[in-house]
Amino acid sequence: MRADATGRVLHDPKGGSFWFDAGALCLDFAHTGGEGRYAVFETLHEPADLAEWLSQPPLAAILTVPATAGELTAAKALRQAIWEAAHARAARRALPCGAVDVINHAAAAASLVPELAADGTTARWATPVGAVQALSTLAREMIGLLSGPLSERFRVCAGDNCPLVFVDSSRPGARRWCAMERCGNRHKLRALRARRATEP
Repeated sequence: MRADATGRVLHDPKGGSFWFDAGALCLDFAHTGGEGRYAVFETLHEPADLAEWLSQPPLAAILTVPATAGELTAAKALRQAIWEAAHARAARRALPCGAVDVINHAAAAASLVPELAADGTTARWATPVGAVQALSTLAREMIGLLSGPLSERFRVCAGDNCPLVFVDSSRPGARRWCAMERCGNRHKLRALRARRATEP
C-alpha cells in the first residue's frame, strides 16, 4: 500500500526487459498492454492476470472476490483511457472526451478502503477487495494527477519511437527518458557515434 513505490519490469516481445517507473501506479497500469500495434505487449490475457497485477506492491490488493471477464474488459477500457489522457496531456492537447468519461465512470465506484491492522502499525485493504474497487482507486489517482500540481509534468519518452509516458515528479522536472539504461543510453551512444563521425 505504499504510494511511492511505483515501477514495474517491462518485457519486450523481441527480447529483453527493463525497469520502468511511470511515476504513478495508474500510469504503470497503462503500460500493461494495449490496442492495435501495442497488442503484442498485452499481459492481461485472463481475469487471473488482472488479479495478479493488482496483488503486487505497491497496491497489494489481493482480491477476496475473483475477477471476472467483465471486470477484465473494464480494466482494459480504463487502461486505454489513462493512456490516451496521459498522452494528450503530455502533448498539451485537450483530453479525449471518451477517455474522461471512462476514467470518471471507473472512479465513481467505491474505491479500496485502507484498514489499520490489529497490531496498530500496519495497514491492509478492508474486505471485500474486488477488482472494481481497485480500478476505482487507479482512476481516482489519475484524476488527482490530471487536476493536481503534477498536471504539467506528463512526459512522453524522448527516445526515438518510444511511446512510454510518465509523470515527472523530480524536483527539477528534467526527466526525458523512460529509463536511462534503455532510451537514455541509446541516445548517448548515438550522440557519441555522431561526434566521432564528424571528427577529423
